[in-house]
Amino acid sequence: MPTPHISAQPGDFAPAVLMPGDPKRAQRMAETVLDQARLVTDVRGTLGFTGRLAQAGPHQGQPLSIMASGMGMASIGIYATELFRFYDVERIIRVGTAGGISPQVEVGHRVIAVGAHSASSMNELRLPGVHFAASADLTMAAAAWALARAEEAAGAEPEAVTWAGAVVTNDHFYFAVPGQLEALERHHVLAVEMETASLYAVAAEFGRAALSVLTVSDHLTRPDPQMSADQRETSFQGALRLALAAAFA
Repeated sequence: MPTPHISAQPGDFAPAVLMPGDPKRAQRMAETVLDQARLVTDVRGTLGFTGRLAQAGPHQGQPLSIMASGMGMASIGIYATELFRFYDVERIIRVGTAGGISPQVEVGHRVIAVGAHSASSMNELRLPGVHFAASADLTMAAAAWALARAEEAAGAEPEAVTWAGAVVTNDHFYFAVPGQLEALERHHVLAVEMETASLYAVAAEFGRAALSVLTVSDHLTRPDPQMSADQRETSFQGALRLALAAAFA
């Protein structure tokens, strides 16, 4: 039956769900990769679609869902919990944007988040007396990384460069802790975003799989040109390919 935040019925979601933050991006992804896509939830304007993979290949015709997560750890935590607990979803792949931190990372590059640091109390409350380690599913991360390396070896465009490593998940978008950015760069953190640590923690709670594949939309340590709102909505094709590889790993 529907949950407080998802109006879908049992069986409406596929085993794998791609999760961009923006409902418009979720709709655009569904129109891009799904056949027979149908809207299964739209509570509070958070759109979710289920269909079958349209793209030619070994997984063509397999069921797949795409649903927006909203912004922040609390929002994705609610949706991931309900998808895992009530809809028997097995894998969630976040397809989102991030701000670059590492000097190696450039706008347009992709980041596979194998782990996520965070100062948020949301995960600190999970394991009393222990600092929770938010980690990606290894099988999905390996599948995304293998495709990324294959694309680079085939001579893909420079913006197809992919990095794998740690990101940091922050609760605040505008508030900065003095000295934190420099420390993150010194510890080779690739990028900052606002959802991954929560997603990985919820997946661990339910024994399910999660991964974040991110597109760098701006850079925090140098004045790289930033993506516009329209570019953020449409510039997901590279990350989407990696997410699909992970979804069917």
